[in-house]
Amino acid sequence: MGDLHPKPAHPSTTARNATFAERLPLAEQADVERASRGLVAQHPTGVVEGPLFPAWDVHRYDFIRDQDEAPDTVNPSLWRQAKINCIHGLFQVAEGVWQVRGYDISNITFIQGDTGWIVIDPLISVETAAMALELADEHLGARPVVAVIYTHSHADHFGGVLGVTTQDDVDAGRCRIIAPAGFLHEAVSENVIAGPAMLRRALYMFGPLLPPGPRGQVDAGLGKTTAMGTVSLVAPTEDITHTGQELVIDGVRVVFQMTPEAEAPAEMNFHFPDLRLLCMAENCTHTMHNLLTPRGALVRDALAWSKYIHEAIELFADETDTCFASHHWPRFGADDVRAYLTQQRDLYRWLHDQTMRLANKGLTMVEIAEELDLAPELEQQFHVRGYYGTVNHNVKAIYQRYLGWFDGNPANLHPHTPERTGTKLVEYMGGPDAVLERARADFDAGDFRWVAQVVNHVVFAHPDREDARLLQADALEQLGYQAESAVWRNFYLCAASELRHGHASLGQAPLGGLAPSMTTEMLFDAIAVRLVPDRLAGLSGAINWTIADRGERHVAGISNRTLFHTAGRHADDALATVTCPSADLIRLADGQLDPDSLVVDGDRTVVDALVAAVDTFDRIFPIVTP
Repeated sequence: MGDLHPKPAHPSTTARNATFAERLPLAEQADVERASRGLVAQHPTGVVEGPLFPAWDVHRYDFIRDQDEAPDTVNPSLWRQAKINCIHGLFQVAEGVWQVRGYDISNITFIQGDTGWIVIDPLISVETAAMALELADEHLGARPVVAVIYTHSHADHFGGVLGVTTQDDVDAGRCRIIAPAGFLHEAVSENVIAGPAMLRRALYMFGPLLPPGPRGQVDAGLGKTTAMGTVSLVAPTEDITHTGQELVIDGVRVVFQMTPEAEAPAEMNFHFPDLRLLCMAENCTHTMHNLLTPRGALVRDALAWSKYIHEAIELFADETDTCFASHHWPRFGADDVRAYLTQQRDLYRWLHDQTMRLANKGLTMVEIAEELDLAPELEQQFHVRGYYGTVNHNVKAIYQRYLGWFDGNPANLHPHTPERTGTKLVEYMGGPDAVLERARADFDAGDFRWVAQVVNHVVFAHPDREDARLLQADALEQLGYQAESAVWRNFYLCAASELRHGHASLGQAPLGGLAPSMTTEMLFDAIAVRLVPDRLAGLSGAINWTIADRGERHVAGISNRTLFHTAGRHADDALATVTCPSADLIRLADGQLDPDSLVVDGDRTVVDALVAAVDTFDRIFPIVTP
């Protein structure tokens, strides 16, 4: 068996990282000062317990705190970002405004109202959010949470909500839940319809299963990594529907700006005019963001994103002294805020306009990605560098949004599968031994991109060849050591680990903590994408459903091996009527429902067949092997 341990940096990686360091003012301390400003307190241990293991442990990254110079296995620009992301604690942002940062990938913000806390974005995990509230209460004075604002529909901005409030408090009107219009639909559709695939890819993107260390996980660009706790969701009680809408929340005036289809399908910025304070949600952080996140999502609109930032400048910059976001650290002072927003605006406009200029000259997405880089005026600004998104994959996202995955060349219109392509290409190149011999020479020469590309075909053609998997792992690992993007590093290193050791098993992927807040229609949609069509052969007809705990009536039945659904009524010609609680629909979607537990009037066999047709999804499936 070959060497399965992480390798040291190849000489070409060491040289490349050293050259990279010379291009940037890495000793500049302004961001360190911003990230450290206003420290009130830190969690006494830095460890937040979770349901099975710690949800968060700041000591996983002590190796970064203890070393100033980047090791040769980490891009020096990424090392700088990783060190700043290690700064943690409760920080004062402005008068009556505090953030807890560094205990999850996102920030939680506390604003003092007349009677209690207004909480902005309660993290991804119940456990870390509860800890943050305890930290604020201990050092600032205990207050009830009277409102929660979700800036947008990604889980790291709502998942910890039950750590700061309860469903009972929301139902009783003691806590308002405020979100942009469309929030619930987008939160569920992004995290449920494609949830299992997205979760699997997110494990590569954020690297929570990678061991931290100079040869392992160092950061996620947007923060350290995702907390490994309990995810929850409480549906909004109030929607923000238009730019300029104003609310008074526990005595605090807030003016909202809608920004749909920018960083998230449902998102909003907002301004506190009496505090001269601007929240940019996740539309402006201290990194170039993703226009198509590698974990998978809808392609984001770079042009709209840039225009929203411009609108925020026009609406709020003259009345703003402090700007904060749902990740990273604030910007302080009117001039600094305006410069920051201007550069963020110009970043997304540059990417959009130059991608489409070159596309209209006939270049493909791959060709544009190789040609385009940051505007020279921006490349020395750390907050627009690619620690999370990159120019390379953002260019491809813009191309995809306008022109799709097809580059116009019919040779790429109907390609073979990776296994078939690999088998034929390796055969054409003289067999696996010949390919690997040449690939080792290219590895020694430092051409890791090519080695990863060509050996991938051997791995998919001959997955039993350990020598191919290990060479592929070595090449991907060196690419990870070179990457400025934490996301790329994590993808490369996760792939290298799985090529060497295989992938873990984490059981099946349930709907999880989002399920109780899903509408019945959403639950039926989740069931529909889990149906195995062959198990529905010969079945056709409607089933009436009475959802007892919600007082709802629905029709959901089978037609041409698909599920159809109508809300608000029963069908006269239904084959059967099912009476059940919504929890049974959740169990049905998760493949955990005992059909005998259902109350069925009519033809039970069609209901049993539907239950039996539900597929289950594993949390972990192969990515870098067939």
